[in-house]
Amino acid sequence: MHDRSRLRNDPDFYIKAIARKRMAAPIELLLQLDAEWRAVRTALEADQAEMNRASRSIGALLGQGKKDEAETAKQKTAELKARIAVQEERARELESELRSLELSIPNVPHPSVPDGAGEQDNVQVRTFGEPPVFDFEPKPHWEIAEHLGIIDFAAGSKISGSGFIIYKGLGARLQRALIYFMLHEHTEKHGYTEIYPPYLVNRGSMTTTGQLPKFEEDLYVMERDDLFLIPTAEVPVTNLHRDDILDASQLPIRYAAFSGCFRREAGAAGKDTRGLLRVHQFDKVELVKIVAPETSYDEMESLTQDAESVLESLGLHFRTMEMCTAELSFSNTKQYDLEVWAPGVGKYLEVSSASNFEDFQARRGEIRYRPGPGEKPKYAHTLNASGVACPRLMAAILETYQRQDNSVFVPPPLQPFMGTDSISA
Repeated sequence: MHDRSRLRNDPDFYIKAIARKRMAAPIELLLQLDAEWRAVRTALEADQAEMNRASRSIGALLGQGKKDEAETAKQKTAELKARIAVQEERARELESELRSLELSIPNVPHPSVPDGAGEQDNVQVRTFGEPPVFDFEPKPHWEIAEHLGIIDFAAGSKISGSGFIIYKGLGARLQRALIYFMLHEHTEKHGYTEIYPPYLVNRGSMTTTGQLPKFEEDLYVMERDDLFLIPTAEVPVTNLHRDDILDASQLPIRYAAFSGCFRREAGAAGKDTRGLLRVHQFDKVELVKIVAPETSYDEMESLTQDAESVLESLGLHFRTMEMCTAELSFSNTKQYDLEVWAPGVGKYLEVSSASNFEDFQARRGEIRYRPGPGEKPKYAHTLNASGVACPRLMAAILETYQRQDNSVFVPPPLQPFMGTDSISA
């Protein structure tokens, strides 16, 4: 959400900046309603002052024996009271409409973000390692997993439906090893505080991080309780400090959270749906930062590097891409994607997005900090990144470390958690 006074004073900036994202926003309508709201508020305040003056005069007039004038003052007070009630109701209606419009306006891209119309305009920032070379035809991960008996796609579909999977035996252990390894990396090496959040959150939490109201169709909702299954741990973790005023000494705050994630993936039917490429339930370690504005973009660089370190430690070839304006999300200002190479499917798979939201989420959730004693609170900046998502990471590991005999080598960092250096049938 944006500062309403800035929208009012420089609407052209927001219209042009949001157009860089290939998005539109109802800014003109918002300005019209804002002008009406301010006019109503001005009239309301004037009538309230007039009513107070008339009310105070009644007693004095009665004390002077001026009953007729006192009766006139009473009548005027009643008329003003009725008019004020209408104005207050209209002001509430306008404020509600303005709030709804404000929540529908996207964040603006950072000036450094490259302009673009689609993924072809994303910019490669750096790469790590080289694609593996095989002396045999590499298999896709779903064939490897089914041969080894470590993932049961059919059972997941039978139990829950398309897009759900069952990890079995060493597949389940590999999933658990990845989570342990990533949490250890981020908490012990990078200084994040571990959080285990709830998987169900309320509308206020979803609104803070920008999933609501725009993306409700992509969410799983518990209608009876009006709660939502989280699409990412970003939602509950960012909301840990909703409505808080933090002390400057608490910043930066760095959290690492493992959670399940649940996404309907509405509109994604038929797109990259084989195997682990697009599922409705998956596990992920999420990184969230709450920082002072002046350190925001330095923190974004280190956040991205923290996510990269997971892939580097596992010896996987990947590239870091800066998203162009058209590829940014509704809520962020700048974004890096980490894309790991999966030789079996012959393409890069996005396993992490690192985003800076500046104060967009903080304004929606009233996340503030006090720069110094007695100073006025300011909105913090929020950032997050996947550190990283498990399904595509597992796909890349199975495909990168497959052997001709159909076994899979376990990367050294995972071996202590796995208790073996190989997965075989």
